[in-house]
Amino acid sequence: MNLTNFRFEADADGIAVATWDMPGRSMNVITPEVMDELNQIVDKVASEEAIKGCVITSGKESFSGGADLTMLQGLRDLYVKLAKEKGEKVALQSFFDESRKLSQLYRKLETSGKPFAAAIHGVCLGGAFELSLACQYRVVSDDASTRVGLPEIKVGLFPGAGGTQRVSRLMQTGDALQMMFKGEQVKPLPARNSGLVHAVVPRADIVQNAKDWLKANPQATQPWDRKDFKLPSNKVHSPAGMQIWPPANAIYRRETNDNYPAARAILSAVYEGLQLPIDLALKVESRYFAKILRTKEAASMIRSLFVSMQELNKGARRPADVPPSKLKKVGVVGAGFMGAGIAYVTALAGLDVVLIDKDVEAAEKGKAYSHKLVSDQIMKVRAKTADRDALLGRIRASADYADLKGCDLIVEAVFEDPKVKAEVIAKVEAVVGPRTIFGSNTSTLPITGLAESSQRPKNFIGIHFFSPVEKMLLVEVIMAKKTGKKALAMALDYVRAIKKTPIVVNDTRGFYANRCVGNYLREGHLMLMEGVPPAMIEAAGKQAGMPVGPLSLNDEVAIDLALKIVKATKAQLGEGAIDPAQEKLLTEMVDGHGRLGRKNRKGFYDYPEAGPKRLWPGLVDIVGGRLAPELVDMEELKHRLLVTQALEAAKTYEEGVVTDPREADVGSIIGFGFAPFSGGTLSYIDNMGAAAFVKLCEKLAKKHGERFKPNRLLKRMAKTGESFYGTAGKKAAA
Repeated sequence: MNLTNFRFEADADGIAVATWDMPGRSMNVITPEVMDELNQIVDKVASEEAIKGCVITSGKESFSGGADLTMLQGLRDLYVKLAKEKGEKVALQSFFDESRKLSQLYRKLETSGKPFAAAIHGVCLGGAFELSLACQYRVVSDDASTRVGLPEIKVGLFPGAGGTQRVSRLMQTGDALQMMFKGEQVKPLPARNSGLVHAVVPRADIVQNAKDWLKANPQATQPWDRKDFKLPSNKVHSPAGMQIWPPANAIYRRETNDNYPAARAILSAVYEGLQLPIDLALKVESRYFAKILRTKEAASMIRSLFVSMQELNKGARRPADVPPSKLKKVGVVGAGFMGAGIAYVTALAGLDVVLIDKDVEAAEKGKAYSHKLVSDQIMKVRAKTADRDALLGRIRASADYADLKGCDLIVEAVFEDPKVKAEVIAKVEAVVGPRTIFGSNTSTLPITGLAESSQRPKNFIGIHFFSPVEKMLLVEVIMAKKTGKKALAMALDYVRAIKKTPIVVNDTRGFYANRCVGNYLREGHLMLMEGVPPAMIEAAGKQAGMPVGPLSLNDEVAIDLALKIVKATKAQLGEGAIDPAQEKLLTEMVDGHGRLGRKNRKGFYDYPEAGPKRLWPGLVDIVGGRLAPELVDMEELKHRLLVTQALEAAKTYEEGVVTDPREADVGSIIGFGFAPFSGGTLSYIDNMGAAAFVKLCEKLAKKHGERFKPNRLLKRMAKTGESFYGTAGKKAAA
């Protein structure tokens, strides 16, 4: 055998161990080379009489994260190429054959005549977990880091190497569907209790445990290859089956609004596969997998949520000529909700934190937030008391700015007032060194204006966190006019250290994310003022692919804050910069009825202490009427809610606020939940085609006003047939 990615050795008892350990990588991934070597191993184990069975384990800290998704992108490219050269029929057959090779390899392994066992520590996900499912025995370590699962749905795919068929033959059908729909990562004990793995043992014992099982079970076969096999939830067409499938279909519709072809394919593959012998079932799965792999949803989600996100996390926008930052100590000024969250994620990353506020009591209150968050993790058995003590030991609460001396980076998170921020900047710069970078966490105030208060504008940069800081993955890094490369590098290194994803944007009011979100909220407000029933507005948002409707989202961010932004925009940019109907609605809600949102339990929704939230009946009185539901075009509502955000993204791109389509797309999905199936705001336009998008904008503008009028960039793209990614690709190649 010619092995590079595996080490292979057999002991005196005839038990072989194949250790997966790819050189030059921190994590094993499935590539064509790995598949070829695994095929060689299967052939060797099957053909040599002296080998009784084989353990597959990892030489890394984790088993494997699954397939290299760029390999799947390559399959799509091959299909397009063959379709042009040899026609659609040849291309489809080749695509199908190539896309099922991994599934066929795993089936070859489990029917080789010799038993295989998977010894798993750390994460074992996607195609790697499908490999373990093809093994007759699976043992996992009891370590807290160990997880198994099939998360493909999160990048627009589904388990296409036997996962849908094997999991649904090991678990109750409902549990199997839920696991795959959610892309859940399952801990060791729940995995064993649900039948996904056979044993949980200490890490040091996993290989020996697997060896012992192979010695005791030399003739092992998979349950579904035995004549007496029965499905865990009985046959599909049985009384038990009919208790599962109608509700499963309803749950699928409720959770996905039929926006995710991969989720529908999971449902279909399991439904059809459970009615067939395993080999035919695997072929059915492969056909669905090949179909899904060719969808624009899969292509867009793989590009944005896997390829682009990895590139951004690895520093795609970091200045290459600036040495790595040696971050050790970070100062956080402002211990309110945002500052407290920033202090927590910074300390969680192992950095020392000085948390400053007006008095020690306020600073300690901010530190207590970290205590609460880690305590919650302890209650869920995700952390230990020692972890909490160590984290809190890294946070120093203080009211003395002199304690910031020696900090490498300052993150200011005080009240959104230029005067207050200017005072903080002066106090900080009086005590820190000339090389310390100053990052301002602001959601709307232009960074260039704030930097005017700084004596070191080259060291001044915006670092915009999203709330709640500990949960939100996105951070906007905002360049002021005089921001230097070292400040940018430091900010990106910091964001990477706290395990968040950065996008770099240039300075403007609202930056990128808030401009798009603001349009989403405004469109919901205007729909309401037109008389569209609020329940239909909210439903349209969800059906379009947004996590929540615009009215619900406004309640979360606070209605009085929305009104404050509208007033500030009007004061700075004039009457024409706002919509009078939106201003009227928000003023009536806040000043007329004292409805501020979830924070005072009264917003567009009522929030009773007991029971779910309900839309406030008084909305109809503010609006002064309501359209008959049958007169409302739901498709148009959905278009309005997505187009207004995508159009704003295109404007920010034209203005040079966002300069990379990857950042626009990744930022829109993880920052404000823009329809993930679309791949993000600019992918939404690219997938529709600029010409079709411009036509839709013009149609909406004619009916609903100038806000939908397409910008010059889009009109040019519509004429030339350009796309955002096509143009960016040409620039990168030049």
